[in-house]
Amino acid sequence: MDIIIWIFTLLGSFAFMEFIAWFTHKYIMHGPLWVLHKDHHKKDHDSWFERNDSFFLIYAIISMIFVTLYIYKDFWLGLPIGIGIFLYGLTYFLVHDIFIHQRFKIFRKTNNRYARGIRRAHKIHHKKINKEDGECFGMLWVPRKYFK
Repeated sequence: MDIIIWIFTLLGSFAFMEFIAWFTHKYIMHGPLWVLHKDHHKKDHDSWFERNDSFFLIYAIISMIFVTLYIYKDFWLGLPIGIGIFLYGLTYFLVHDIFIHQRFKIFRKTNNRYARGIRRAHKIHHKKINKEDGECFGMLWVPRKYFK
């Protein structure tokens, strides 16, 4: 029974991160931490790194805190929560930074209905280069109208 709770905790953590990413993007990145996020919408530097990459570190630290709680405080759900957050971050990196923004030149020829839809939705989001109207979609869910 413990393994079932562990697996559901990991999957639940992964799924909950989709909400956290949406919420953080809309209300934090396009709010008080716009100073870190704005270079993602309008590149104002020559570096490969963006100030926006700081958010990866924030989520990585939160993931590590849960793993640390598992190791040192015997919080047995800390490990699946930490792994769920990590796996979401990895998936986000693969989909958002590699697939959509092509920060590494792979997956360029991927062309299916889901791929076109997620790229289309993200392009529409990036047309807005200001702090206001920071609405976005989740990484894994996109409204049907983008899947043509």
